[in-house]
Formats: sequence, C-alpha cells, structure tokens
Amino acid sequence: MSKTVLITGSTSGIGLGIAHQFAKEGYNIMFHGLETNGQDIANEVGKKHHIKVGFSNANLLQSEAIENLVNETIDTFGSLHVLVNNAGIQFVSPIEDFPNSKYENIIAINMNAVFYASKAVWKQMKKQKFGRIINVSSVHGIRASEFKSAYVTAKHGVIGMTKVLALEGAEFNITCNAICPGYVKTPLVEGQIKDQAKAHNMTEDEVVEKVMLKKQAVKQFVPLEAIANMALLLAKDSSTTITGTSFVLDGGWSAQ
Repeated sequence: MSKTVLITGSTSGIGLGIAHQFAKEGYNIMFHGLETNGQDIANEVGKKHHIKVGFSNANLLQSEAIENLVNETIDTFGSLHVLVNNAGIQFVSPIEDFPNSKYENIIAINMNAVFYASKAVWKQMKKQKFGRIINVSSVHGIRASEFKSAYVTAKHGVIGMTKVLALEGAEFNITCNAICPGYVKTPLVEGQIKDQAKAHNMTEDEVVEKVMLKKQAVKQFVPLEAIANMALLLAKDSSTTITGTSFVLDGGWSAQ
C-alpha cells in the first residue's frame, strides 16, 4: 500500500522540491499552499508520477484550519504516514521597528502551526504504530542573525518542539526530526537577492557572495535535492531510531 505524506507550503520552493522527491518514491501527497494554481501544480505532479494527490489552501494562522487540513488528508487517502512541516514566512527589521503583527504571524506560521499540525496527526500515527514528522527549520534554528528576531525565535522553538515530540513518540514508532538548511535558491530568495542588490547598490553576484553566503564555508546555495533526499531518509521505515535530531545542511555555516 502506498504511503501518504502531507507537506505544508508545498506548491513552491523547498516544499515543492520535497514533494517531487516523495512523488518519485510513489507516495500519495496532500499538497498545501497559497498559490492560486495550487491544484494545477498538484495535479501535474500526480499525473507525472502516477500518484494520488490532493490540495488545500488552509490558513495556517488558524488552529482549526490546520486540524481540518489533517482530517481532510486522512479522509482523502485513508491514512497519513508522514507530515512535513515546511511552510514558513520571513520579515527582516531592526527590533525597535519590527511590527508586532509581523512578529505574531511569523511565530504563528513558522512555529505554532508545527505544533497544531503535529498534534492533529498524533492520534492517527499512534493508531498506525507508524509516523514520521519532519520539521523544516533552518540554520537560524541553531544560529542567529541580526534583524531576524521573529524568524530566529520561531526556528529555535521548532528545534525544541522536535525533541519533545521525539520523546513522546518513541514508544509508538513516531519519529520527529528537523532539517536545518542554509540558503536555498528558491523564488523567494531570488526576490531577496534583487531587493538586496538595490538596497546595497551591489550586483546580484555581489549580494550572493558578500551577503547571502558570507557565513557559509561552501559558497554555494544548498541544493533542493539535498533537502528532499534528507526528508526521504527520515521518512523510511528503517529510520525508527533516528529521532529528536537536527540535520544541518548549511555549507559549513555552523561549523565556524
């Protein structure tokens, strides 16, 4: 029987890259995202890999909407084996100018939604005696950068939550791990490069070298495939003893 994965924020960027890799492995996928053509994106992946797909644009700011997303996944596919908490938002500002609403939304999407989704899948995973929860944190879950108070706080929180869920899930064959990427060249980051180039009066190449990848020893963006392959490893049946751990894919940023 094919396994089912729910991936939040999976209609673009890192989440879509993860979805493609799970699709290649034959997983049925519940896609989630805010893209207006999200259903088309899901259908295209489903058709290409001959898997069953669903799509939801559930508002992750609302705990009830997250619970409904999980229940819809279970109703649609009859099971839910893997949850990838990937959805995230970002805002950069000195703390004295940081809008309270931006702070609250970042905490809600990047951290609270991880709690609500994990709580919602728990009963099903316990019943199955199998569950894999994979949280996409960030190198900012273990390191800080200035002007990212909300994001760094949320991502550190996700690392702590990952450890707690690993302990609570151990006797039920539910594992929980975090993936902590450095910079990945997604459409979101490409937009940031253009904005930074204008703000700093630099070329885009200079922004990549002197701003984006400054802290990484390996001066390359983290490949989407590396993150997706790590998620696949953590989802395997044989990964039952890999739990409560953060896997850092950051080009050596945190080694310094």
